Amino acid sequence: MTNAEKLTLAKHACHIRMGVIEGTHSAKCGHPGGSLDIAELLSYLYFVEMNIDPKDPKKADRDRLVLSKGHAAPALYAALAERGYFPVEDLKTLRKIGSYLQGHPNMNETPGVDMSTGSLGQGISAACGMALGAKHAGKPINVYTIVGDGEVEEGECWEAFMFAAHYGLSNLCVVLDRNHLQIDGTTETVMNSAPLEEKLKAFNFNVVTIDGHDYDQIEAAMQAFHAETAKPTCIIMDTTKGKGVSYMTNSVDWHGKGPNDDEYKIAIEELNAAYAALEQEEN
Repeated sequence: MTNAEKLTLAKHACHIRMGVIEGTHSAKCGHPGGSLDIAELLSYLYFVEMNIDPKDPKKADRDRLVLSKGHAAPALYAALAERGYFPVEDLKTLRKIGSYLQGHPNMNETPGVDMSTGSLGQGISAACGMALGAKHAGKPINVYTIVGDGEVEEGECWEAFMFAAHYGLSNLCVVLDRNHLQIDGTTETVMNSAPLEEKLKAFNFNVVTIDGHDYDQIEAAMQAFHAETAKPTCIIMDTTKGKGVSYMTNSVDWHGKGPNDDEYKIAIEELNAAYAALEQEEN
């Protein structure tokens, strides 16, 4: 990947973060912390990796993305808007009555959403079914799913992992967002699921561990996914919760609340400055 391509993706990621802040500020609620940390991943998936068409959101042979950690919907919506599925201005309707952008993704209402999610553990299970269905149909469809490191405390996730390995779902890419924080504190103190790499390898996954904010590493991990033809892949992605906004960074307090007016102003100023720096670097 060239530096110019990485800069373009970084600008998309910055816009995604702005969208997260716009939405959660307008809603006065939501989950900004775990949304901000997946901006680089979403920019790579929607602008490089996935076979999709915003003009035809339901095209039969499209790749699928299942946001299993459905509370990070503000990031998904911001990515979809950035990619052109619907107007960016609509992000301000997050969680409002009558809006098609609710607190968790709804495949029946929101263009580009492939699976309704929210109850943790169910998204990864649905993704497994989609991947198996594509295999049976002989379709070249890849299924991507984003799970949280708090979410994998759920037994249903491990049942899904076992299913994926049993059926050799090489078209399934699980991205495990390891930011080490969940609603009640650190994942290590609430319910330590380490060592994740060893456990997933024992479940017969192709496992790759990366810095989730590094585009070269994201690209290399996706290449490893495509090179694997016999088993599912799990990309364990080390991230910083609240990435991009100083007072949200690595703070469990920002798991589930929206910024007030003063906090919104600070966040947008920081993100605008980050975007300006990217433009200067590009020039």
